[in-house]
Amino acid sequence: MFISGQSHKEYYKKAKQTMNHRLTFPSSFVWGVATSSYQIEGATTKDGRGPSIWDTFCATPGKISDQTNGAIACDHYHLWEQDLDLIQSLGFKAYRFSVAWPRILPTGTSTVNQKGLDFYDRLVDGLLERDIQPFCTLYHWDLPQTLEDQGGWVSREVVEAFVQYADIVTRRLGDRVTAYATLNEPWCSAYLGYTQGEHAPGYTDTAMGLQAAHHLLLAHGAALPVMRANAPNAQHGIVVNLTPMYPHSDSAEDVALAQQINGFVNRWYLDPLFLGNYPEEAWEAYGEHVPQTQDGDLAIMSAPLDFLGVNYYSRGLVAYDESEPWPHAQHIKLEDAEYTDMGWEVFPEGLTNLLVQIHNDYILPPIYITENGAAYPDELNDDQVHDQARTHYYETHLQAVQNAMQQGVDVRGYFAWSLMDNFEWAFGYTKRFGIVYVDYETQARIPKDSAKWFKELLKT
Repeated sequence: MFISGQSHKEYYKKAKQTMNHRLTFPSSFVWGVATSSYQIEGATTKDGRGPSIWDTFCATPGKISDQTNGAIACDHYHLWEQDLDLIQSLGFKAYRFSVAWPRILPTGTSTVNQKGLDFYDRLVDGLLERDIQPFCTLYHWDLPQTLEDQGGWVSREVVEAFVQYADIVTRRLGDRVTAYATLNEPWCSAYLGYTQGEHAPGYTDTAMGLQAAHHLLLAHGAALPVMRANAPNAQHGIVVNLTPMYPHSDSAEDVALAQQINGFVNRWYLDPLFLGNYPEEAWEAYGEHVPQTQDGDLAIMSAPLDFLGVNYYSRGLVAYDESEPWPHAQHIKLEDAEYTDMGWEVFPEGLTNLLVQIHNDYILPPIYITENGAAYPDELNDDQVHDQARTHYYETHLQAVQNAMQQGVDVRGYFAWSLMDNFEWAFGYTKRFGIVYVDYETQARIPKDSAKWFKELLKT
């Protein structure tokens, strides 16, 4: 996760020399696509669903770049059967989806909305009928607004609410689901939602963000025993987003900065999960902002996992700059590098380095790459989208996964983000990550060239 000892130019050179241009994966390797509930489902007021923090956030002026929301999105709530047919037609054998908490418990706790459970019941059965493995994420950021009104993830009470929710869903779906992830990207929920304010619920307070992170991991650990009891034959894990940190130069300041930010972004989540503690240097650096904890919390958070989901998009390249706010980091963009429509550097070798590094640093369960993909400004011409840049992104990142596996990392599967264009959080509908193009006016689904590339790849 923290890469030091060589300049970025040397890393580019070394990585290009070691890239394997023939993709070869075990026959048991899981190939899938991923989505999330708020980004695709729509129907936010249908069949008893309650409001989520993202409904509230989207209604707040200035929060979403194009002033849109997920009220309709891809209308997957009504079009789910054709979407499952689409996944099947492309040859994928797994689908990672998330459950909308407010669709199950409109007020966050207590009264169960049976129509919400019925929807995911039908979805799972539909996947199994099509020979597609269901990978279910319980929390992909759409916290019921009622719970946020009571303190959200900053409040310790949310932990028990999550356990109740996890109990209800896993009792209903049971072992029909191949794998359950408790959380998706707790760093995003905590940091972007409570510290940075870029995501719902939109607070800008460091202490709130760290407290939210603690309660997210605590809720994860507390829910696992209940989930295992309800679905003993399913796999149970968590999904984290990891960003390997590179110093811009070999200067002592840049190297120390990259190491420090690695502690904030990556180790703050991995160390509690796999070592049962917070990284000491990061805890000390946060000072008075550190979360309030109770005896036994870290033991709960570090419960054994059946798998670890890793989401990777890019690396961090940082230089020490005293004129920047603490921790005095300037995020570098290179003139000779390629960037996606999100402004993220295309750096597949970072995925290899990341996987090998965490493999060496921790005793890990099997890994799934649960998200990997890129946004580009796609253009629809004659019902076709020629997205060569995205196809190349996938090909090189799959080569990176293969390289990590050849170095001993136990990667069991790969999920492309995303199945289709969707509501991209604070960017609204201005960014397209899908391998399938969505015409939001007609809800037409049009496979892009990248989808066709995957289809041919999966035939072999």
